[in-house]
Amino acid sequence: MLKMLLDPMGGIVITNDGNCILREVDVSHPTAKSMIELSRAQDEEVGDGTTSVIILAGEMLINAEPFVRNNVHPTVIVRGYNYALQEALSICEKLALVVDVNDSERMKSLVQSCIGTKFSSRWNDIMIDMALKAVLTVAREIPTPSSLPPVNDAYSQKMEVDIKRYAKVEKIPGGEISDCAVLSGVMFNKDVTHSKMRRRIENPRILLLDTPLEYKKGESQTNVEITDEEDWNTLLKMEEEYVENMCMEIIAFKPDIVITEKGVSDLAQHYFAKANITAFRRLRKTDNNRVARATGATIVSRTDEIREEDIGTGCGLFEMRKIGEEYFAFFEECRDPKACTIVLRGGSKDVLNEIERNLTDAMQVVRNVVFDPRLLPGGGATEMAVSVGLRKAGLKVEGIQQGPFLAVGEAMEVIPRTLAQNCGVSVIRTVTQLRAKHAAAYEEIENSSADGAFPKCNWGIDGTSGQLVDMEQFGVWEPFSVKIQTIKTAVESACMILRIDDIVSGSKKKGY
Repeated sequence: MLKMLLDPMGGIVITNDGNCILREVDVSHPTAKSMIELSRAQDEEVGDGTTSVIILAGEMLINAEPFVRNNVHPTVIVRGYNYALQEALSICEKLALVVDVNDSERMKSLVQSCIGTKFSSRWNDIMIDMALKAVLTVAREIPTPSSLPPVNDAYSQKMEVDIKRYAKVEKIPGGEISDCAVLSGVMFNKDVTHSKMRRRIENPRILLLDTPLEYKKGESQTNVEITDEEDWNTLLKMEEEYVENMCMEIIAFKPDIVITEKGVSDLAQHYFAKANITAFRRLRKTDNNRVARATGATIVSRTDEIREEDIGTGCGLFEMRKIGEEYFAFFEECRDPKACTIVLRGGSKDVLNEIERNLTDAMQVVRNVVFDPRLLPGGGATEMAVSVGLRKAGLKVEGIQQGPFLAVGEAMEVIPRTLAQNCGVSVIRTVTQLRAKHAAAYEEIENSSADGAFPKCNWGIDGTSGQLVDMEQFGVWEPFSVKIQTIKTAVESACMILRIDDIVSGSKKKGY
């Protein structure tokens, strides 16, 4: 279900994204504030699992309460929690499955499990294809220094996936959600500066500048005293010559399109229109960087420093299109673009905002897998495997730390329990059956003589029907990095809050 939030400015936000909801909630309790910070940190680090981390951290604290009431010292509880965290991480390592990033079917099922519960689930196929295409377009290998020895390990080949800078989401109200697309290039909301300029060019030569194509204005107020009428004409002529020289330096390289982040004077527009060059002005720095990355151009700061290799020739088609009341410049059919624009269409701003949030989550999931190509089974399977594993390992833990160690295992069951609640099935029966499945896998290994083997039980809960299913066959997977981060953050935050024994207010009372 979705939540409708009213922000202090009177606007509304409609979402079921945990981080987005908690960002808008106004809380005064300091512990609650630190819990909200968890969700924000999880969103920035891996972009998914923001709701899970809050539920898990809350359950860890609930399970710690009986120990605190029985006068067990918080340090002992924290030590038990940390032991359990290390054991949980090692269980996840053994459960993990290495995946090929180019295996589109496996990747689709992965993104499907991320956005299946979101608002955009009706258009899942479109959203999944868009997320995959956008991330794989933007991804590029970081060249390793030649001084280092070559390594063929799957985890050592570092990838750079900068979604924030190079995958721009352009929301245009109107049309249908099925009209959404990822361009093999970029687009921005600008019209050409002169009506006579060309509006469609195939295989254009593109020049990018961050210098103004107009005469220089003084930094502060400048006064010029002129005694003779001729001096005024000379001054104007010098300004015109300055602009003309800049334009001639640009025209000498025969570009088809000139884009600058600063202004273009009327005189410069005239020279460009005469030379059959299309010009754009006052483009954002971020948009200019995207165009540079997509077309292979280099942004030049001075017109007298332009070289032939600065001209971008990677774009296949430039075209101006009118969508609604606005004009948009499209640079499409780029050869190997390392930047892209995602065009979202939808009925209203609220719909577009929610779809953008869902798409961002999906892209973060793909990005995580590109960084670390390991997966864990979803649907509460990993949490239940960790829970049963901790219960078995807890029997070997000695002393008073055994209680907190086992409490972490119990807390992990909150995820499958919540899934069962959301499906409307009998929670106790479903969770008990799931626990029995995982326990049976352990017993099977113990009874067989396989030494050091680990039971890979992928049974979890189907999020729609509430039935127990094998996640490998069902195709619900989650990124290894998201799951690991969720468990780490939840346990560490619970440990930090348990160590607090008093709250001291630093605010002064009035009248002192």
